[in-house]
Amino acid sequence: GLSITEWQPILGTIPPMNETAWNQAFDNYKQIAQYKHLHSYFTLEDFKAIYFWEWLHRVWGRMLGIVFIIPFIIFLVQKRFRRDMVTPMIILFLLGGLQGAMGWIMVQSGLNDENLYVSHIRLSIHFMAALGLLVFTWWFAMRLLVTPLQKIYAPSSKKLLSWIIGLLTVQLIYGAFMAGLKAATAAPTWPDINGSYLPGGITTFQGQEGTFFSALINNPVTIHFIHRNLAYLLTVLIAVWTFRAMKEARSSLFNRYKWWPFILVVVQVVLGIATVLTSLKQVPQKWSTFEWNAQLHQAVAMFLLLSLVSVYFLHRREASPGTAPT
Repeated sequence: GLSITEWQPILGTIPPMNETAWNQAFDNYKQIAQYKHLHSYFTLEDFKAIYFWEWLHRVWGRMLGIVFIIPFIIFLVQKRFRRDMVTPMIILFLLGGLQGAMGWIMVQSGLNDENLYVSHIRLSIHFMAALGLLVFTWWFAMRLLVTPLQKIYAPSSKKLLSWIIGLLTVQLIYGAFMAGLKAATAAPTWPDINGSYLPGGITTFQGQEGTFFSALINNPVTIHFIHRNLAYLLTVLIAVWTFRAMKEARSSLFNRYKWWPFILVVVQVVLGIATVLTSLKQVPQKWSTFEWNAQLHQAVAMFLLLSLVSVYFLHRREASPGTAPT
């Protein structure tokens, strides 16, 4: 994300087109700490490789905005939307724009002489904003596609799901902290954490007393400990919810969705373990097993969130006549 040191929403869609432009972009990158302390061996060709991925990420985001807004305006003029569809679509577009802005704010945190990477706090905000956009899109789609008769009335089930989704939200934030701080390498062992279940020093940051709160958001081992144990807790809670959901006759749509949270959380735990155990096998500038595991871990996290949001959506607020709450 730090290879492109400028934010030009329009002109930035065009990459450097000649050797002079490439050298200028490379010179800009050479001014920041990441180049000086990590990538000082880079040739221009090495720089082009990392530039491509950041450029593609930014252009893809802009293309999504264009692909969304042009048909939206056309269909709006043609009055092909129901009135209740317009506001959510405007919100979707604004959330997309906010995500782009948050991306640049995140990148700025690494464009200096001190930080080797972007701020893990800003990375987590960027990541959660992306998930918020994803969930809002999915929720809006389900509103359009799911009929009231396909929903169930089960207040206790819905309440437990609320707690699970809330806990998963915290877990996703800590997942972003893990990525931003490269925290997998801080404890590349399992089931223990560097030889013990409760590693020393997790209540302090940089060995200083009275830094408990700072440790919660900055100490890689503390973050690793929290991320692992939240995963175990989520697995248990989702298993309990699934067991309860099995006992009742539900709508056919709910019956199809109810298994996915448990399946995905098990896959997610396995991927998390694999990511940790392969974290020391990273090869600079090469796509290794660790990168595959990490990317799959992130992707499955998104599917897990959507599966929980789906079953939550399939709970209606009020009982239909003759329906007993569960």
